[in-house]
Amino acid sequence: MAAQLQTHASPARAAQLQTGAAPGTADGLPGTGRSRILLSPPHIGEEEQKFVREAFETNWIAPLGPNVDAFEAELAAYTGSKGAVALSSGTAGIHEALRLLGVGPGDRVLCSSLTFVASVNPIVYQGAEPVLIDSDEATWNMSPAALERALAESKREGRLPKAAVVVNLYGQSADMLPLLELLDAYGVPVVEDAAESLGATCSGRSSGTLGRFGVYSFNGNKIITTSGGGMLVSDDLEALEKARFWATQARDQAPHYQHSEVGYNYRMSNILAGVGRGQLRVLDERVNARRAVFDRYREALGGIEGIAFMPEAPYGRSTRWLTALTVDPAAAGITTEELIARLAAENVESRPVWKPMHRQPLYGKCAYYPHAEGTSVSDRLFEQGLCLPSGSSLGESDQDFVIGILLHALNRS
Repeated sequence: MAAQLQTHASPARAAQLQTGAAPGTADGLPGTGRSRILLSPPHIGEEEQKFVREAFETNWIAPLGPNVDAFEAELAAYTGSKGAVALSSGTAGIHEALRLLGVGPGDRVLCSSLTFVASVNPIVYQGAEPVLIDSDEATWNMSPAALERALAESKREGRLPKAAVVVNLYGQSADMLPLLELLDAYGVPVVEDAAESLGATCSGRSSGTLGRFGVYSFNGNKIITTSGGGMLVSDDLEALEKARFWATQARDQAPHYQHSEVGYNYRMSNILAGVGRGQLRVLDERVNARRAVFDRYREALGGIEGIAFMPEAPYGRSTRWLTALTVDPAAAGITTEELIARLAAENVESRPVWKPMHRQPLYGKCAYYPHAEGTSVSDRLFEQGLCLPSGSSLGESDQDFVIGILLHALNRS
């Protein structure tokens, strides 16, 4: 048994993982009394309290205030963007970016299919039509081959897309340079959905800064959080000022309440921005912690037949926001669904990868371009994909518990 474990982990790690039975109790029955191990819980430190306390002490409780201004400036500096607008969510950022690009009723907008629905919904907010693009095997992100076919067909039809939403999945940037080369050739501007990839890099630049606009999310499960919130970044400062105006209900400069355009209640509060400022100070630590979690999973499970981890593309550095892998049931002898059930029985949260948008009831009738004829990469990733607990606060003993469940389920313990 020890020899089997050492095949997939160092001797020290194997000694930690060896239990002789299923995780839980000595007879293999599910354990009790252990706190639930979550997929990606918030990780709050001490810096946040200082900024929130200042907001209370200065009575900056209402929306906007010095924390908002500072958070925008600090995040822009971190990413290398010229400017940033703090918003109520990443979804709001995508929505405003599309409006800034003039997307409206009857337009087409390209979007990655393997993503969360928030990447696509803002397209419909603007009355436009999503056109969904498959992933490639090397990055799990938008396929340049599928994109090229979609653009060529759109040109033949005389309906070029008004914009493209390129998603950076699970903390890894898409292969932006070839994608941008294709999209630039057709005059299609890019909104980079970097909700999951703050802290990642692509070709020497911060993920989220290669398109016309970039969007980050600070939802409770992201690498850093403001409880709920997002940020729109760009080098187009004039456009960001317009986004800032729309996000505060498009209130005109007047001594009374006057509105000449439709606006939104999209701004981040001063208190939440204070949380974000504290979180930003430990962003690099959080990224390193998640990458260490990924490395421990790969060390323990990477040599098992049928298990393949999401690759890290050579053009950049992933945050490993979530540890994602695929399980080939023919080789591993178990399905993703069965592994999720085994983990749930031990009070461990795990999930499949995103269900592609072209398979969603909401967007099932949208045009979809697979990676190659007869080959849909995102379909396979959904059917075989698994996301494991990946929080930056995940302790090694809890991760060992998760690994032990998986090894037992895979007949390796």
